[in-house]
Amino acid sequence: MMGFLIIDDHPLFGEALGNAIRISHPDARIYEATSIKGALGILAAEPSIDLALLDLLLPDVVGFSGFQKIRDRYPRLPIAIVSSEEDKHTIREALEMGAVGYLPKSTSLGELSQAIARVLSGSVSAPRDFVAAGALDQSETARTLRERIQKLTPQQIRVLHLIVRGLQNREIAAELKLAESTVKAHVTEILRKLKLFSRNKAIIELGKITLPVAETCAGAKQDKGP
Repeated sequence: MMGFLIIDDHPLFGEALGNAIRISHPDARIYEATSIKGALGILAAEPSIDLALLDLLLPDVVGFSGFQKIRDRYPRLPIAIVSSEEDKHTIREALEMGAVGYLPKSTSLGELSQAIARVLSGSVSAPRDFVAAGALDQSETARTLRERIQKLTPQQIRVLHLIVRGLQNREIAAELKLAESTVKAHVTEILRKLKLFSRNKAIIELGKITLPVAETCAGAKQDKGP
């Protein structure tokens, strides 16, 4: 039984989202929050949520700050944005930040249900007139990222795998038997080489591609640190 979290302070649209979910998942567990604070409380109590549907306009956040708060605490939770804002710049920013979908509130109930199904199948869902350009961007981004990964050392590749698994520095240090300060230096250098501005961005973007193992990376034969 799948779990969904609807985060929206408009009862009518929250109900519409619930109905859209039940079209394809009649037995779904659906939780509702009207604020980011409430959403974080539900996520803490219900760790098995499969998808969060987040309205950008909430009383306790501004812009994408609510999305980022949830992403920081639950980096592996798929989050789809639902919004009355249909500006292409906003849609692009949401997808670049790692949203698994962008669902305009003008979307019909049937289309909402189809979009949710696409997201759950592993696809990114966006408005029809945006998808083509977005798909090209994602392909180009993935290719560029693979090229940058080739510049990492074997040890950095090992650290990278653990970052993508969601491990923190102290956990990576224990796993690889390194000092935590060494891991921190590796992480900093990895983000610099990959030109990713944050650890969470790395988790989001690298989760979309297959990482090479250290032995196949075109890095130095002997790891000499970051």
